[in-house]
Amino acid sequence: MDNDSSWRSLAHALAQEIALLPEGTRIATHRELVRRFAASGTTVSAALAFLTQRGLIASRPGAGTYRTATRPVARTGDTSWQESALDTASQEPSSIGTLRDFKAPALMGTLSTSGPDIVDLNGGYLHPGLQSLGTLATALSRAAKRAEAWDRPPAGGVPELRDWFAADIGGGLGRHDILVCGAGQSALATALRALAQPGDPVILESPTYPGTIAAAHAAGLRTVPVPLDANGLRPDHLDQALTRTRARIIIVQPLFQNPTGASLSVARQDEIRAIARRHAAFVMEDDFARHMAHADAGPTPPPMIADDPNGTVVHIRSLTKVTSPNLRVGAIAARGPVLARLRSAHVIDTLFVPAPLQLTALEVVTAAGWKRTLKTLGIALAHRCEVAADAVSATFGDHALALRPRGGYHLWVSLPAHLDDHQLVAAALARGVAITPGTNYYATNSSVMHVRLSYVAAPSASDVDDAIRRLAPLIIEP
Repeated sequence: MDNDSSWRSLAHALAQEIALLPEGTRIATHRELVRRFAASGTTVSAALAFLTQRGLIASRPGAGTYRTATRPVARTGDTSWQESALDTASQEPSSIGTLRDFKAPALMGTLSTSGPDIVDLNGGYLHPGLQSLGTLATALSRAAKRAEAWDRPPAGGVPELRDWFAADIGGGLGRHDILVCGAGQSALATALRALAQPGDPVILESPTYPGTIAAAHAAGLRTVPVPLDANGLRPDHLDQALTRTRARIIIVQPLFQNPTGASLSVARQDEIRAIARRHAAFVMEDDFARHMAHADAGPTPPPMIADDPNGTVVHIRSLTKVTSPNLRVGAIAARGPVLARLRSAHVIDTLFVPAPLQLTALEVVTAAGWKRTLKTLGIALAHRCEVAADAVSATFGDHALALRPRGGYHLWVSLPAHLDDHQLVAAALARGVAITPGTNYYATNSSVMHVRLSYVAAPSASDVDDAIRRLAPLIIEP
């Protein structure tokens, strides 16, 4: 079950079974459903999410999923006509470019939730045990009491928060160079539509974050993958790709890249900026992991925008990864007329980020303990990474990790030649471990199999260690 309609078929089958159960009955676990229906974890999660939305089931954290009380549901008519109305396969590209694609199974997979019997090595958000919940609660309370919390904020963002982002990014940026946005994914989507027309090529790292691929396809852009090495995006291949395609946007993750963990050195940053300027292209810098350096990381290279007086770099930064998935506040930084274009696109998309959310973010980052919070997180990340890397070496072999990053929240694990990443993901889920297939991170097919292991969504480092080592029997060649 891995095609687009598989989760619908599974949801239909489960709905028929669940409807016969008494209220309060615990339904099969996520792992049991994967095994029983030979379905992927993403398919099962999508089916359960649909049934939850329909009110047939409800999850109780730490306890499982249960049949809810029967409620009268409005009759649904024949909606089959929508299939042809929504079908883009039979449509011709418009005069201005290619068709937009809103299929994003890989991105949806990053948001899938695991049952209480599953150790989550897939998620990219901090487990509540790693979040500074007390700080967040205090910040939210203080923000709600501010008089300006219920006034409409400026389109560009609360001025004090823009000031903080400008200082945090550095490079002599000021308030007028900053646009507050709804975290990284929103910023990517807005920036791509603002800076490119449907059908335009866009240069992506290969592999890269599935949300970047999805945002490019939703904007109707043609993705052009460029390979990485241990130091990030390859300048020689970048120059060739820009010459061949005349692309005007290059998207890079400069620090602890997702999924490989690679970081651009200062010299490599200089090369990429110089190549982009020569081709009159923008570098879109997705600096998602800036505050996720490990305690043992040492000095990190500055953002690419810090040494960019000519406005080549459009910088994206978010607070979500180091606070909570619900604090969806980030910033776009840019120099020159491009920021006016970005601001207009942002207003069209969202009007503005709600003031209570911006003020909560401001309270968090200006709190006396903010730097201490980041230091504590860096220590925890370093420990979890060490535990995870040791477990990977013991389970997958000493050569499974080409790079052991000193920041971020994930490991990029190469698989033996006899393994298929999707088959391994399904088998791992049957053993109670959620991992991510490496093919999710490629805009085109890849012949080299990987999986990505996250070590921040599980409750503890020992859970991470146990879950990775639990995969050992699946690695043995038959």
